[in-house]
Amino acid sequence: MLRVASLIASSTEIVCALGCEPLLVGRSHECDFPPSVSRLPVLTEPKFPVDGSSAQIDQRVKEILRSALSVYRVKPELLDQVRPDVIITQEQCEVCAVSLRDVEEAVCQLVSSKPRIVSLEPNALDDVWSDVRKVAAALQVPERGERLIAESLARIDAVAARAHGLPVRTVACIEWIDPLMSAGNWMPTLCERAGGRSLFGEAGKHAPAMTWAELVARDPDVIIAMPCGFDIPRTLVEMPTLAGNPGWSTLRAVRDGRVYVADGNQYFNRPGPRLVDSLEILAELLHPQTFDFGHRNQGWVPYS
Repeated sequence: MLRVASLIASSTEIVCALGCEPLLVGRSHECDFPPSVSRLPVLTEPKFPVDGSSAQIDQRVKEILRSALSVYRVKPELLDQVRPDVIITQEQCEVCAVSLRDVEEAVCQLVSSKPRIVSLEPNALDDVWSDVRKVAAALQVPERGERLIAESLARIDAVAARAHGLPVRTVACIEWIDPLMSAGNWMPTLCERAGGRSLFGEAGKHAPAMTWAELVARDPDVIIAMPCGFDIPRTLVEMPTLAGNPGWSTLRAVRDGRVYVADGNQYFNRPGPRLVDSLEILAELLHPQTFDFGHRNQGWVPYS
């Protein structure tokens, strides 16, 4: 039986969605879904304290990236101990997980195992399905990969069909609060499928920096805060920083009560199977009279 080490939260979710959780022998420090993976050895760790404000974290990350490839490190000794046949990592973002080069260097130190490295690079929504195929092929279950993709696309198409013809809501998806950044990559596409239009960020490209003046000028119908790596309670702590900007109360979304806090860590920031749940959350927030998938209080809460 294959032995698999997954070093990204999204790939761990893909492995489990493929019905291959029994193959996992190790995970990253961020892999927490499904909850049963908590039993696995943790093979990575951050190079900086992850507590503090978004501004403090941003500064720590920038300082580390001036001299390193990634803000996380892999533990080669533990990697050696679990003897993986397959290691799944990424080369999409140096802030999301350990870098491919870090993993390759760690593997060079392995003695008892000569694992195959599968590196994912999900920049746009379609890339996520390509990565599902890549993981399924590496785990020798290609037919399960095709089934998972078909089921996911069917759910996406069902939401898009119901959203078709509804008023298009403009939305600002905020991926970081201080400094202000908008969600890119797969998020503009998900917004479109949910009956909205992302005012910031471009499909297939990383989150762009934005200014408060730009947000005010474009005055979105809906604002969703979904900071990368933050859950709802932690984002709520950060929201006064955003709401303290001049002109906050004059924004259309604020006046209309259309400001929301979402669990970016569990949903929007993870390019895996639960991006379909993220689409459903977007549909609920953009068109609440039409959609109710029951994600309130778990995937999102209103902010007032």
